[in-house]
Amino acid sequence: MSPSLSALRYLDRRWIFLAIGLLVVVPLLTGFHIAPVKPSPPSRGFFNAIERQPAGATVLLAGDYDPGTIAENYPMQLAAVRHLMARNIKIVAVELYPGGPPLTDRVLHIAGEEYHKREGYDYVNLGFKSGNEVVMSQMGSSIPRTFPADRRGVPVSQIPVMKGVENFGQIGLLVSISAGFPGTKEWVQQIVSRYHVPMIAGVTAVSAPEYYPYLQAGQLQGLLGGMAGAAEYEVLVNHPGLATHGMDAQSLAHVFIAFMILLGNLAALPQRSAEKR
Repeated sequence: MSPSLSALRYLDRRWIFLAIGLLVVVPLLTGFHIAPVKPSPPSRGFFNAIERQPAGATVLLAGDYDPGTIAENYPMQLAAVRHLMARNIKIVAVELYPGGPPLTDRVLHIAGEEYHKREGYDYVNLGFKSGNEVVMSQMGSSIPRTFPADRRGVPVSQIPVMKGVENFGQIGLLVSISAGFPGTKEWVQQIVSRYHVPMIAGVTAVSAPEYYPYLQAGQLQGLLGGMAGAAEYEVLVNHPGLATHGMDAQSLAHVFIAFMILLGNLAALPQRSAEKR
């Protein structure tokens, strides 16, 4: 056995931690790419559903997540809003998570500045309302009565982008960015099943398998699963961002950990052989 491999048994673990830290930080800061991301059919379905919407259509954006799932949900919401604004589609945003409104505000503000869109005219954030499925059901009757004012306190009747929007009959597409309950499943059950509004969703990786039956049944037209789905969507909209860089960092770290496990086992072979003898 090579002496260098045997010496690995005495390597200070802090060097390993430092190497992993660098492998994670460098792609995030520099945008270094390992390999191209190949979009999957569910991600393409998400992209195509927005592409089918005509310019000037109105889309409901449900940002049902909080800071706990920012790494997965935030990149996909930002990419979706960029895509919608690039297509000149109007956005009406709502949140059923108390921590959701500030995150959606940030996404709308960032994309709004990039595409020169005006709050109140091209997009609006109606904010948070408690009640879960009850809120969804009420929106089916009247969105303005369910959300009388936006996040800024401006009455809905004075917001140009809300002109003519009464219920789901005026919504061309429902975009759900969800971390759990209430979220994608409840929007499908309460809105898609009753009002037949086309819907796409972006969900956390751990919950994604739960929604593939909805995709196969046609209740969802597209699905983004976790950071990988968000990265695939960023490629489709030609705007690599947080998810793409995050996948690069994650992949590098995983490869390095696997390599160190292999070296660690090779370094332990002499000791195991001696114990057997």
